[in-house]
Amino acid sequence: MNEQKLNLTLKIWRQASPDTAGQFKEYKISVSPDTSFLEMLDELNNELEKNNQEPVAFESDCREGICGTCGLVINGEPHGPLPKIATCQLHMRHFKNGDTIWVEPFRAKAFPVLKDLIVDRSALDKIITAGGYVSANTGSAPDANAIPISKDTASEAFDAAACIGCGACVAACKNASAMLFVSAKVSHLALLPQGHPERYRRVEAMVKVMDELGFGSCSNTYACEAECPKGISVRNIARLNREFIKAEAASTSVEA
Repeated sequence: MNEQKLNLTLKIWRQASPDTAGQFKEYKISVSPDTSFLEMLDELNNELEKNNQEPVAFESDCREGICGTCGLVINGEPHGPLPKIATCQLHMRHFKNGDTIWVEPFRAKAFPVLKDLIVDRSALDKIITAGGYVSANTGSAPDANAIPISKDTASEAFDAAACIGCGACVAACKNASAMLFVSAKVSHLALLPQGHPERYRRVEAMVKVMDELGFGSCSNTYACEAECPKGISVRNIARLNREFIKAEAASTSVEA
């Protein structure tokens, strides 16, 4: 029995370089419902190359929802219509025959478009670098219960550490804020004793770099949490604010 295929119209953002204007271009494609979204783009590129046309530039690596490089805005939603998955985990069976699908890069001042669907997300790496190191002793692994940590605290830290740095929170926010990303990175270390020695220096440095790189302010619309493929909670933003206030107070007391 022949497999029923989906006949789709793709409106894909094409932009040759950061310094050139971009536009949506239309493509027709017929794909299996079991094809993943990125495999669908692979098939499109195969057809374009057969016809001596420039393939669509997009990023991917693990294709398992782990690395975060695959982020696209699909029909106006970062990572597409399904909650808590990355673009690479989205399959074409979630679209209907005859659908028109709009595909564009993440939009943010801090994420300049490099080519087509690829953006420069190195701003997130710079924030991580600003966080610096953790001065925990290295060597053999300590006994599991050497440092008592409650189950609730460990779970919160693990949930925050699940952030894959894809930037969907930035793309979803009307202000292009990176607060959810930064708060996740601050939280998972602030919650654990290993991260306490540098906690105040860390939060001040990361927030400073975040502001310098052109990310917007958080206005608590929670769009970031809704679009995050790992379901990072906005509770981390509240923790980030508390950590920052404590750091500022500590700095003031030291100066006094």
